[in-house]
Amino acid sequence: MNKGIVAGLSAFLLWGLLPIYWKYLIDIPSLEILCHRIGWSFLILLVVILLRKKPFWLNTFQKDPRQIPIYLLSSALISVNWFVYIWAVNSGFIVESSLGYFINPLVNVLLGVIFLKETLRRGQWFAVGIAVLGVLWLTLQYGKFPWIALTLAFSFGLYGLTRKLGKLHSIDGLSVETTVLLVPISLFLIFHELQGQGSFIQGTWNTRILLLGSGVVTAVPLLLFAKAVKLVPLSTVGIMQYLAPTLQLMVGVLIYKESFEGPRVQGFAIIWIALIIYTLESYLFYRKTMKMEASHA
Repeated sequence: MNKGIVAGLSAFLLWGLLPIYWKYLIDIPSLEILCHRIGWSFLILLVVILLRKKPFWLNTFQKDPRQIPIYLLSSALISVNWFVYIWAVNSGFIVESSLGYFINPLVNVLLGVIFLKETLRRGQWFAVGIAVLGVLWLTLQYGKFPWIALTLAFSFGLYGLTRKLGKLHSIDGLSVETTVLLVPISLFLIFHELQGQGSFIQGTWNTRILLLGSGVVTAVPLLLFAKAVKLVPLSTVGIMQYLAPTLQLMVGVLIYKESFEGPRVQGFAIIWIALIIYTLESYLFYRKTMKMEASHA
């Protein structure tokens, strides 16, 4: 379990510091960064899958062709999420991006009710209601709908919902998604380079290394997260996940001096209260369930 906690904390630490990495590529168009991220991730994940010497994911699709549209949809959703995140970070919206990942756990709960017909306990409904008030507060105070945060929260929430319907392990699933996207992103990058606008051939060695590394910063946290999920209770992973947006927020405010005062602090505070209520309620319910199971054992 200790190894799982270290792996989980390492994954969320890397995700939390990821904006710093994208800032080094600030002069490159977000779409081009996204294409490199997908392409290099594909190669790294392919090596990992081959080294594991387990059945290739193609077998799953041969046995159950209904899985194909699921992963086509998940490919589109993760592309939207990655693109918006890279664009937001390099456009000076790290703080709003962090808000999206603070909201995401509550969005997951809401999607479960809508699509999976799950029922919420009273405390969970209360937490979701407070989070909605926080979003409304931010919208009214700034006169602007927090579309970046909500796009990130809902695209990742829908991605998780879609993947829940799939049968593949997280690493295998992401390798499928990068494979699906490989042809369009390769065509884009080749055309971009032939036009003399590409950053890999035309750029400096530093740029090439950073673009190559985009696959590493994508795959490594995922591998660590997959290990943590195997070794640590999901309730513990759920609490640890708040480390990533907290670090993103600190990076945006302390390193890149993004605005975080007045109404924005108040809006975030409302959403944090919702998260605290949700986390405490989930923890207490988990303990109660464990005691009941122990008494019946």
